[in-house]
Amino acid sequence: MWIYEKKLQYPAWVEGGDLNIAKLLFAQYGGPDSELSAGIRYLTQRTTMPIPQAKAILTDIGTEELAHWEIIGTLIHKIIEKATPKQLEEAGIGPHYIQHGKDLYPHDAAGVPWTAAYIQALGDPITNLHEDMAAEQKARTTYEHLIQSTNDKGVIETLSFLRQREVVHFQRFGEALRLVQEYLDRKMYY
Repeated sequence: MWIYEKKLQYPAWVEGGDLNIAKLLFAQYGGPDSELSAGIRYLTQRTTMPIPQAKAILTDIGTEELAHWEIIGTLIHKIIEKATPKQLEEAGIGPHYIQHGKDLYPHDAAGVPWTAAYIQALGDPITNLHEDMAAEQKARTTYEHLIQSTNDKGVIETLSFLRQREVVHFQRFGEALRLVQEYLDRKMYY
């Protein structure tokens, strides 16, 4: 059970109406390396972790990823909410508008819908934690690409916060990997 504080983990600040970055932000809303994919991946993998500390790390990070999904969704909404259908079409968001209006829908920057096939959960804690560390690095890189793709200071500030959280998650998964390896490598005495 969680206690949900009804505020964003970090304020989604938008300075202007950069519709091009709104389209690109969908990469982190519903792409293969998105916050949605990461959150579900970690919350799925936690059940097979052999030690409570690793389960706790995956639970903490998985729920935080869903909070980040909320931030990305808020950024996109704030950018597109006042745009006209013509402006959305010119920015390449027309197909999204036709099918979903200004509601958010999980797809990547190219409009490919989110799929559970993005979730990597192999039942092996070492493999899963390596996958998680790689996922955090892919998300960090995606945030760097997004930051380089806009001049909106508010969006850059928000994305910089999210990028830094990916670094912290990578470090925490490294900690979990060390703990799980130590647990699995310990001598068993019967």
